[in-house]
Amino acid sequence: MVAVRPGDVEATLSRLDPLRPVVLLFGPDSGLVRERARAYLARASAGSNDPFGIVRLDGDEISGDPGRLVDEAGTMALFGGRRVVSLRVGSRNVIPAVEALLASPPEQAIIVIEAGDLKRGMGLRALCEASPHALAIACYADTERDLARLVDTMMAEAGMALDRDARGELLALLGGDRMASRGEIAKLLIYATGEPRITSAHVRAIVGDASSLALDEIADATFAGQPAEMASAFAKATGEGMRADIVLGAVCRTAQALHQMRLVIEAGGSVERTVEGARPAIHFRRKPFIEKALRGWTVARLETALFALDDALLAARRNAALGPAIAERALLQVAGQAKRG
Repeated sequence: MVAVRPGDVEATLSRLDPLRPVVLLFGPDSGLVRERARAYLARASAGSNDPFGIVRLDGDEISGDPGRLVDEAGTMALFGGRRVVSLRVGSRNVIPAVEALLASPPEQAIIVIEAGDLKRGMGLRALCEASPHALAIACYADTERDLARLVDTMMAEAGMALDRDARGELLALLGGDRMASRGEIAKLLIYATGEPRITSAHVRAIVGDASSLALDEIADATFAGQPAEMASAFAKATGEGMRADIVLGAVCRTAQALHQMRLVIEAGGSVERTVEGARPAIHFRRKPFIEKALRGWTVARLETALFALDDALLAARRNAALGPAIAERALLQVAGQAKRG
């Protein structure tokens, strides 16, 4: 079985393996699938003078003609050398075409297959993992370490210096999709062109939605039982012009999400599995706070907190002038309850 372990992916893709000419890239992170495919195809076609060196095939087109993939991979390159084929899987079945290819792998070709999320032990993934002529590489959402490596690499390539605080804020704003993260970092680099260093001010001005980050900080500190941290984040947010009812609305949504997860846990699920299975996915920087909240709160207590927060939200909307005071008092009460357990 040639399923590549996550820790070995970068090293595996850094070199071509003539014994395994077929490379399957799949997973929920389509941006990472595309990035890795592009890099591997470029490595495979390096040094070629053929302007049509990479043959690009659509999976839906070859599904009705399984022999075409074998024919394309076995065709001699126009100017000699290695034949490079890119196959992007669509909605139709390409397994017969790939089966035929693996049954008689070409000696002078590299075939890169891009696919979506594939279940273990089934279909195209199982076929490639079981073949001695293929590599199967899963592309999952970036972890904090992956994002840190991506940020450092792109900053070094651009010759830009990034302040430590700015780096932390940037990592917090980036998500799990590689292509989207690259886009946000590239946007930041363009925005800060000509500056001696990239600071937190640059990050907040151009990357993602900084207001969402501030709301998450308030909600997480509230339900994790950290009243001092909550008060600091709340003061910062309102000082920058965020309305109290917006803050309370975001905290209520977090309470509702925690309530749904606690229902699963009290029915027998584990905290870790519940957090990992949450949809939409929880950002890795928030997971420790969410897990702590789920261990400290019960369904009944969350319902009581939700009623109190809803009352405060209504009061803040009715009296905007007193909104910040109303919101802060309600949030401190909830954070205090969480701290007391």
